[in-house]
Amino acid sequence: MKRNTHRWLSILEGCILVALGIHILNSAGLLISGTAGMSMILIRLTDFSFGELFFFLNIPFYCLAWFTLGREFTLRTFISVSLLSLLSEWMTHYATLTIHPLLSATLGGLLVGFGLIILFRHNASLGGLNILAVFLERKFSIHASKTTLIADVGIFIAALVFLDLSQLGYSLLAFILLSSVVGRYHRPPEWAQVQDQEIH
Repeated sequence: MKRNTHRWLSILEGCILVALGIHILNSAGLLISGTAGMSMILIRLTDFSFGELFFFLNIPFYCLAWFTLGREFTLRTFISVSLLSLLSEWMTHYATLTIHPLLSATLGGLLVGFGLIILFRHNASLGGLNILAVFLERKFSIHASKTTLIADVGIFIAALVFLDLSQLGYSLLAFILLSSVVGRYHRPPEWAQVQDQEIH
């Protein structure tokens, strides 16, 4: 019971860190990687909010998670995605920020990175490319930071259409900081090894 409570509190804390990081980046018109970055681009093209887009874009990835990463992982990921969507909506309505883009990129990239680390260590993710990163790490020993970096490049290329050069530069800084944090602090947790044995 105590271990389970600790896990869910950690997941909540991870979601809060990521939501705050994304809100800081959104406030400065900057981007981050993965499904969150896709949502940040799409809010410029649609009438949907970030929270709504993030939630719906993740739906197709639950099938991959369910059949390859397990029911528990999928459940925790679904709850994490839902929490982040709700927290993002709440922050958009109640937290107005004016931050220099350099500080926004630094804080946003670091907060999202550390939030993801917490989620990875508790058998959860924020869906989308994070599911793919965990899947590739567990099945093929490809470090999550490599998958994240590839996603960063794709989002950055798509962002060329929507951002000016200064915004692109600051967004690139956020990308680098996020990848650096994941690369230095993420270690495959014990649950990955245990569940691999269950799968095989």
